[in-house]
Amino acid sequence: MYTDPISDMLTRIRNAIRVHKTELVMPYSKFKHSLATVLLQEGFVSGVNELPGRMKMLQVNLKYGQNGGSVITDLKRVSSPGQRIYMPATKIPRTNGGFGITVVSTSKGLLTDKQARKQKMGGEVICQIW
Repeated sequence: MYTDPISDMLTRIRNAIRVHKTELVMPYSKFKHSLATVLLQEGFVSGVNELPGRMKMLQVNLKYGQNGGSVITDLKRVSSPGQRIYMPATKIPRTNGGFGITVVSTSKGLLTDKQARKQKMGGEVICQIW
């Protein structure tokens, strides 16, 4: 059993990109589904599906450019179970000079850094994707 499912999700995405997979399947959770939906809204993945069954699974369709390179260059976990990182809206970091996103868990759900600053909401900094 793993203790950090979000880190596991990011590692699965990173590994799938390295071997040029078009989709990956992982155990389902509401938080992972929300994170994958944020990635879909920001254009980093091409699809997110919930697979029914005895054990629910989450399918994420990865997105690649015309040259065959992945849209996602890298993913970085910021907050972890051992060290939670909380920031007010004014101090949420910009990822890669604004070309990436920082995902923040707020009281209104998962938001990107731009959305959190616009709504003036701080929270736990989950990960950075560029």
